[in-house]
Amino acid sequence: MALLLFISLLVFAVLAWVMPKTYSQELNSELDMQVKEFVFELEQSSFADSGNLFDRFIYTNSIASIELYSYEGELLETPTSQFENDIEQGNTAQSVLPDAAPTLSSAYYFSFSDTAEKYTLIVYGEAAQILELQKSFIQVFPLILVMVIVIGLFTSWLFSHIITFPVLKICKIATKMSDLQLDWELEEQRTDELGTLKKSLNILSRNLQTALSDLKKANAKLEADIEHEKELEQAQMDFFSAASHELKTPITIIKGQLEGMLLKIGVYKDREKYLARSLNVANTLEDMVYELLTISRLQTSNSDFKIETFDCISLIRGYLSEIEDLIATKNLQLNQNFSTPVIIKGNKILIKKVFSNLIGNAVKYSPQGAIIDISIFKQKDGYLFSIENSGTHIPKEAIPKIFEAFYRVDMSRSRQTGGSGLGLYIVQKILQQHDSCCNVCNTENGVKFFFELL
Repeated sequence: MALLLFISLLVFAVLAWVMPKTYSQELNSELDMQVKEFVFELEQSSFADSGNLFDRFIYTNSIASIELYSYEGELLETPTSQFENDIEQGNTAQSVLPDAAPTLSSAYYFSFSDTAEKYTLIVYGEAAQILELQKSFIQVFPLILVMVIVIGLFTSWLFSHIITFPVLKICKIATKMSDLQLDWELEEQRTDELGTLKKSLNILSRNLQTALSDLKKANAKLEADIEHEKELEQAQMDFFSAASHELKTPITIIKGQLEGMLLKIGVYKDREKYLARSLNVANTLEDMVYELLTISRLQTSNSDFKIETFDCISLIRGYLSEIEDLIATKNLQLNQNFSTPVIIKGNKILIKKVFSNLIGNAVKYSPQGAIIDISIFKQKDGYLFSIENSGTHIPKEAIPKIFEAFYRVDMSRSRQTGGSGLGLYIVQKILQQHDSCCNVCNTENGVKFFFELL
């Protein structure tokens, strides 16, 4: 605003100073042409007959006064009746000059036609027009000043609206960006530098939103992985704690029996009897160690997990032939509800372990004369396997824990049958390696375990 006002006043001052001078030069040029024509006419006339020429020249042009000098420099009276009237009224050549400095022409030298004597003619033009022009500039100065102030205020408002307001808006957006508030978008209608800046800020905002979204997802995944690792560490600690406890029991039994036999205390004098019992406990301990090794291999076999295509029916029937005597001893009825072949993909050794554990549990924990159904159903993308044994049920509160390591529904019965509590835990781990899981439920007649394989 101040700069605009200063420039406007400077322009006004320059015009007020230059225009009168320019106009004065134009008047001098015009007066010079008029005087030259007048001098030419005087040279064609005598001094006595030049009065009419002087009168016509004075009245037809803007002439303030005329001075005529002789060769000796003496001021002469012009041969005009108008000049005589001026003298009678008290107006001389000097008295008719305006108060302000008139427009002055150069001196002109000439001779009348009736004499060879040189005369000097000095003509003074009227300066009233120049004075009026200067007064006009002074009179319009307040109006121009008011107009300059109004235009300056309007220009300042327009500048603020066009330039400053968008800049302030961008500053507010920058403040929001510093607080990671990215729920905004600037208009991109402008094509100047501010428009380019708005476009760049919009692109930056979208990129930051994408980066922050990806970062949040990565952080969430990292937190989930950390939590999962903590759960795995806790599960591993719990497993080793339970394993230590489970291994300690048969070791303690064997140690007690051996000490009793060595010291020949009471019933331990019958060494043959308790050596057989110690052997059974040692076999149980050996089975538990093998199962622990199996679990260890499952946890470290991701890198060399061998996948092959095979018929699982041969695995099932092979295991059934191994426990044929046990099935006959308990007088169990075995129903095989499947047709050959059943081709699946997986690790053949581990899948055999799944079938042996599930079928073995069904045989071990079924009462005399129970029915065991082994069924395989074709699914859209694979097969559904189920092993159901009648005559027994699992308590509802035990079902969620049935696949935990060392968990036993009936501790006393598990001890008698030699169970380690790791069979179902191993089954679940193997099926998880094959992108599946084992489920259990009580049926009307008994208990059913089922899972899917591709």
